[in-house]
Amino acid sequence: MKKKGRGMSIFISIIDGDYHERVEDAKAACKQLSTYIDYKQCEGVAEIVVAPNMSEGFRGIVQTMGLGNLKPNIIVMRYPEIWRRENLIEIPATFVGIINDCIVANKAVVIVKGLDEWPNEYQRQYGTIDLYWIVRDGGLMLLLSQLLLTKDSFEGCKIQVFCIAEEDSDAEGLKADVKKFLYDLRMQAEVIVISMKSWEGQGEQQESIEAFSAAQGRIASYLGEMKERAERDKTPLMADGKPVVVNEQQVEKFLYTTLKLNSTILKYSRMAAVVFVSLPPPPANHPAFFYMEYMDLLVENVPRLLIVRGYRRDVVTLFT
Repeated sequence: MKKKGRGMSIFISIIDGDYHERVEDAKAACKQLSTYIDYKQCEGVAEIVVAPNMSEGFRGIVQTMGLGNLKPNIIVMRYPEIWRRENLIEIPATFVGIINDCIVANKAVVIVKGLDEWPNEYQRQYGTIDLYWIVRDGGLMLLLSQLLLTKDSFEGCKIQVFCIAEEDSDAEGLKADVKKFLYDLRMQAEVIVISMKSWEGQGEQQESIEAFSAAQGRIASYLGEMKERAERDKTPLMADGKPVVVNEQQVEKFLYTTLKLNSTILKYSRMAAVVFVSLPPPPANHPAFFYMEYMDLLVENVPRLLIVRGYRRDVVTLFT
């Protein structure tokens, strides 16, 4: 995703443990990571951080990485697809913590789902690159999609921008605004506006409904366990080591909105080479497990997905 190979990339791996005990492991891991970067023909620096846990390690990285004013502004990580299959119960809190740390540090976040299916330079893609522009992200999704088009594997693709309008009457105005914005930036893309009304009226994809029902069941079970524990210990509802206030209607609303978005992506972008979608920030007072369920539902059955959260500064302007 770098423009003509320019820019600084730091490839980081975090090792759990005590630095004095794991220093030799860290040296070996750094050598392995450097070899892997060379094998993948990437330009970048390998760094290994030893920390008591992943969250502490990442917090140190986000504060210190870089040289003077030359600091990375985008954090790229893979989506933890295996967390449920491997029963990695610590993953949700770590994942939410990393996203919140990026928001506090004003770093952009790109989460990659389907990294193992990512094409190499010889595997040409001829579909579309679909952008679901839900929240303002400073144009980061547009910039990344344009950078992908410069790569051999994606140069045959076309960009489609999907916007969601609140009312039917807003749809045409929104479409004209986005088209003018893209025209001013000299970006070629087809603009498709989906109104909330038609969004409500469309039927959901069967696989989305099945994933939604499963998520509902798991959330209800998790909430039941939280309530039992609170009653037994005579404490408020606790999750991830801190008190939470669970608004069940709001949880249901988040789940339903994610269901609609996943259904829309499957309806319009099933054959897309890559799908971009805005990253919803973790809602306050929702347990990390719930947020992980929302995210799992969002990415369900979408093979290659980039979930993007920009920062406050515009990265695409008329002067780019």
